[in-house]
Amino acid sequence: MKKLLLLIISVMFAITAYPQVKFGLKAGVATNTVPNYDVNTGTNNIEAYKDASFGYHAGAFLRFTLMGMYIMPEVVFASTSYDYKVTTAEELEEKKSQKFDKLDIPLLFGFKLGPVRLNAGPSASILIGSPRELISDPNFSDLYRSATFGYQAGLGFDIAKHFTVDLRYGGSLSKKFGESVNIGNQTFNLDQRESSVLLSVGYMF
Repeated sequence: MKKLLLLIISVMFAITAYPQVKFGLKAGVATNTVPNYDVNTGTNNIEAYKDASFGYHAGAFLRFTLMGMYIMPEVVFASTSYDYKVTTAEELEEKKSQKFDKLDIPLLFGFKLGPVRLNAGPSASILIGSPRELISDPNFSDLYRSATFGYQAGLGFDIAKHFTVDLRYGGSLSKKFGESVNIGNQTFNLDQRESSVLLSVGYMF
């Protein structure tokens, strides 16, 4: 994974030799809707303490500009933690936390409307490691898919040519297209990710 990230970042730097391509680094925070687990068997109950949780993200991006339109691929590490109250059959309550680390790879298409940039596109997520299982259930780990697709959409501003601010909404595609879609000979898994709002600031070289 580290070698892959170094290769991607090296390619990003090399491409910036072209005048219509900019390379940038970004970081920010996100608020995520806490996922609910429908795995209650009568012996366990899982309840989230809050409806939303905050996380952080950091990564790199490229922006290809042509005739007022742009394409912006990104590679971003994102981390979020959720707290749950787990009640057992003996009516014992225990606070447990889950931490999700993932690599988000959105591919956004956009254009400028005055000072505002509008963009939207698909976003792949690759789970890094396995989050803690909240209960001992052989089917619990099946709730996690290692690589899935959703989407991001939002707006942004560029400040003094180098600084950029972005506000986006992230969501799931599974409600509209099902658990997966077939494109050519490839099958792409769509997740049921909870909605999120992402705010980031970046610097373009």
